[in-house]
Amino acid sequence: MGTVYAKSEENASILSTIPQEPIKSEPPQQPDPREIFLDGVKARVDKIHVDGLARTKDDIIEDCIRDLFKAADFQDVLLRAHRARLKLDELGCFKNIAVFIDTSKGQGASPDGLEVTFNVTEHKRVTGGVTTQVGNNEGALLIGLRAPNLFGRGERVQVEYSHGSKRTTNFNLSFIKPMRGKYRPMFTTSVFQSNAEWPVSGYKQLDRGLLFDFGFHSTALIKHNIQWEATIRDLAVLSRNTSFEVREQAGLSLKSALRHIISIDLRDDLIFPTAGSLLQLTSEIAGLGGDVGFLKNEFFIQGNYSIVEDFVLQGTLSGGFMRGLSNDMKIGMSDLYYLGGPLTLRGFQMRGVGPHSEGDALGSMAYWASGLHLFSPLPFRPGRGGFGDLFKTHLFITAGNVGDFSLSDKNLIESLTASVRISYGLGIALRLGNMARVEVNYCFPHTFEKGDQIHPGIQFGIGVQFV
Repeated sequence: MGTVYAKSEENASILSTIPQEPIKSEPPQQPDPREIFLDGVKARVDKIHVDGLARTKDDIIEDCIRDLFKAADFQDVLLRAHRARLKLDELGCFKNIAVFIDTSKGQGASPDGLEVTFNVTEHKRVTGGVTTQVGNNEGALLIGLRAPNLFGRGERVQVEYSHGSKRTTNFNLSFIKPMRGKYRPMFTTSVFQSNAEWPVSGYKQLDRGLLFDFGFHSTALIKHNIQWEATIRDLAVLSRNTSFEVREQAGLSLKSALRHIISIDLRDDLIFPTAGSLLQLTSEIAGLGGDVGFLKNEFFIQGNYSIVEDFVLQGTLSGGFMRGLSNDMKIGMSDLYYLGGPLTLRGFQMRGVGPHSEGDALGSMAYWASGLHLFSPLPFRPGRGGFGDLFKTHLFITAGNVGDFSLSDKNLIESLTASVRISYGLGIALRLGNMARVEVNYCFPHTFEKGDQIHPGIQFGIGVQFV
């Protein structure tokens, strides 16, 4: 297939050609008195070239780049070229994508015309590797094998196996199919098996199941995922000291659930954002078959504000509520809410807040948690502009509560705030690339209840999403 070539006069035709060598357009790195402001500079895109295609089909490429022809000025061309690159990257067909902009040449070139060239490098037919994965205060070794771009339109099959530092194992076989359309729809089906141990609750659980996921964007910023999951779950006790409340949950259960996730991410960085906000809403209903039934709603909000240069104030708020559908259906221990630990309420043990029986965390039907954080550079800025920028000083205060609250309770606000747990502290936060954030904090539990398991002193946390 070689190279894709598009002409704006036809607005949709794609032919095979070899473009002239373009000149890469790069903004100046330092302020310059001769700097030209691009806003309002008249320009249009005459031609688009895509070099390096072998297996990828023309129609899926055309859907990603056609909006470039609507650009009205040079700044608009740059913005639309960036969006087109992101769309091409989302296909999962290419390991490298470079964008070049040159003046239009040859017969039919307009006075303000431009030619945009995308130089792409396709993935090999089969790729694989061994990497590390970080999340939920745990590191894991991940072995993966992937067959990308199977039929030329971004389809891929991938197999992954991971083994975690806390004796968790996961196996996943997935087929992923991007589809055409302005809403950037994507369909995923997965067969999975996961095994996790929770010593703080006295049980381990083996899940085997099937997941269908349909993702799309209702706008450029709002992402939806509609999922259906069917899982056979086997809960077993970890030791003879496990409490009776956990033992009576042991055995097999079948969960069939429909889930809707909405995400709006306006942050400028995933690990250490300096501006922007994140909103995630999750609604789940289980009971469409099987013996597990509940209605569950959860939210997570994060806002970031830059006070002065490199000093960022971050606020987070999360909460959830669930209720059973009927007395004939179960609610498993893994479905309930837990609070406490370095990713949520710092200064408490993992799942250390809320009801316990003989030392085992039992979970609750509702919770809320909040945090206020101040991130700043290290004192005296060692390693500024290099390795030192990976570290941040971290001050925080967190608060939350967990329990079997009822939305019909007339004194709901009083119930939510009656037994609030509060902790505060300071520490160091470290960026691990774009994978995760590491926190080492010295924590001071300030307010807690009898039966809570506190963790004063140094606490280590690693993950992506923190309260």
